[in-house]
Amino acid sequence: MEMKDTRRIEAEPAVVWQALLDPDVLKASVPGCDELTGSAEEGFEAVVVQKVGPVKARFKGNVTLSERVEGESLYLSGEGKGGAAGFAKGGARVRLEPDGEATLLHYEVEAKVGGKLAQLGSRIIDGFARKMADEFFNRFQEAVEGPGDGEPAAEASAAEGDEAAGGDEPGEKKGWFRKMIRR
Repeated sequence: MEMKDTRRIEAEPAVVWQALLDPDVLKASVPGCDELTGSAEEGFEAVVVQKVGPVKARFKGNVTLSERVEGESLYLSGEGKGGAAGFAKGGARVRLEPDGEATLLHYEVEAKVGGKLAQLGSRIIDGFARKMADEFFNRFQEAVEGPGDGEPAAEASAAEGDEAAGGDEPGEKKGWFRKMIRR
């Protein structure tokens, strides 16, 4: 399964690059990620729980970053084993391109599965993979971008870590990474 897309992220390429290498951003961006340890230099170990059709599995795996061109591009590759559910492996080639004060993030994703997961059929697997990629890049974009001009002040305040707001509402963490690196 392969797919490619481009996202416009309202942040400078240097900020987007930093976020791509940050374990907290990656953990927050991966749907179902319970644990993520390690570093961009040495690779990450992750535990992800996902349900694909009728199959629910806890995947343990590794993610490595290679082919790094500082501030411009990299290749993320990963492989996880989900016990009886099977395995998943794949990679994403990511390239950043300045676009005014924003960044165009281009990505090409490839994924393969085996075991019980492969028995579900390519339509289910392809749909799931597309959903996962979209969700990852949506979460990544929200972590990097700050609140937009049209957002209410209360929401912007919550995005900056207003603990009185409770921290559980959607959108409250939007832009948390960019705010964190500016402090």
